[in-house]
Amino acid sequence: MLKVRSLVLGMMIVMLSGAWTVSWAVEDPGDTSEKAPATTHAVDHDWTQLDDDEEELIVWDPIEPVNRGIFWFNDKLYFYLLKPVARGYRVVIPEPARESVGNFFHNLATPVRVLNSLLQLKGREAVDETLKCIFNSTFGLAGLFDLGVGLPANKDGEDFGQTLGHYGTPPGFYLVIPVFGPSNTRDAIGLVGDTLTNPVTSPFYCKLKPIEVVGLQAFDKVNELSLDKDTYEAIKKDSLDPYLFVRNAYMQNRAAKIGK
Repeated sequence: MLKVRSLVLGMMIVMLSGAWTVSWAVEDPGDTSEKAPATTHAVDHDWTQLDDDEEELIVWDPIEPVNRGIFWFNDKLYFYLLKPVARGYRVVIPEPARESVGNFFHNLATPVRVLNSLLQLKGREAVDETLKCIFNSTFGLAGLFDLGVGLPANKDGEDFGQTLGHYGTPPGFYLVIPVFGPSNTRDAIGLVGDTLTNPVTSPFYCKLKPIEVVGLQAFDKVNELSLDKDTYEAIKKDSLDPYLFVRNAYMQNRAAKIGK
């Protein structure tokens, strides 16, 4: 029974550990709509916005029926559990405090961004991320406040999926992961590397118990959702097929990030 519980908790950790990788949707600074179920921090490019000037991608989706089933499950999980909890949390905790929580978890994930910047030979980005982490960890009270003035405000950064793509690894086929959301085979493999590098989920840093890791990751996700403005609701309202919209937007955005 103990082995079964450990396996389940391990799977939950992987599902919830994409805090720096991708989100179901991300907030556009100029948009007042709210994003969909997210497992990552806000990024500098809203992948829910399809760019007309970008070449349309051909998405390989051989297990579409399975993906649609998981998409349906994630949709119900969002509307009936995650979003209600996030709304209640939003009522209790003021927005400045919730933003500080997001800053803390983003700062904590700096090793992922620094390592992948180095692996892609992006030395300037690695230095910027390191300096910003040092500055925020000290003067920003353990990262609660983002005081990286003068440094690039890239809330996304590099991850292992992007590193694999940087060196020519194809995306493979499209995947929808329970709880986590849209992905592909390359990014799913990269997620393992991200999990091993992030201080919260890695067995080489704090060495937290599985239940503690799941709790911290769940708290991070609820906090992130509490800062939403209903982007996913807008997608469902305006899209004839939300599954196709999310799939195409995700794949296009990942291609754009790797191409930078």
